[in-house]
Amino acid sequence: MGSALSRPERTVDYVPETVTRSVKLLVAGNFGVGKTTFVNSVSEIRPLRTEETITEASVGVDDMAGLPGKSQTTVAMDFGRITLNPTLALYLFGTPGQRRFVPLWEELARGALGALVLVDTRRIEKADEVLSVLEERGVQYSVAVNQFEGAKRYPLEEIRDALDLAPDTPLTSLDARQRSTCLRSLITLVEFLFHRQESRK
Repeated sequence: MGSALSRPERTVDYVPETVTRSVKLLVAGNFGVGKTTFVNSVSEIRPLRTEETITEASVGVDDMAGLPGKSQTTVAMDFGRITLNPTLALYLFGTPGQRRFVPLWEELARGALGALVLVDTRRIEKADEVLSVLEERGVQYSVAVNQFEGAKRYPLEEIRDALDLAPDTPLTSLDARQRSTCLRSLITLVEFLFHRQESRK
């Protein structure tokens, strides 16, 4: 499986003719947690982005605390693809992070096998809302801590306690700019979802 995940050059965007199966996953998380960067890092095709410049209209609406220099935000979704093997493609849908986009999250979640939730330890309390939305809608998920430069590092068990995660919910760490760490977290999620499905048979 590892060799199938090596990044090809982003010159061809079509799905190989041999692909007969696909899996849809969400990349979720609160505002500014690194979802667009994550999808860009792992996608074998040029990702679809719907970023717009943050304007004065967001003042008092979007919480910019702890996000110095952030000038753009996703307003619909990010989209990327990974061909896992000759017959199986993984489609990634990155969700916008603001609460006002919850109806869009629900639409993006339709048909999704599960979600990878990115969290930022500098604003870890912001993750509660995203986790609650997924739990209310029955979407299975794993959590990955995006290790931002300059952010304090915490043991994963402390983060698990802070987020009040179930004991079997996978928790990993990554750097959204580094494809290898992102892929490890995706593999952890897919293995978790596979085992959950197998246990229900």
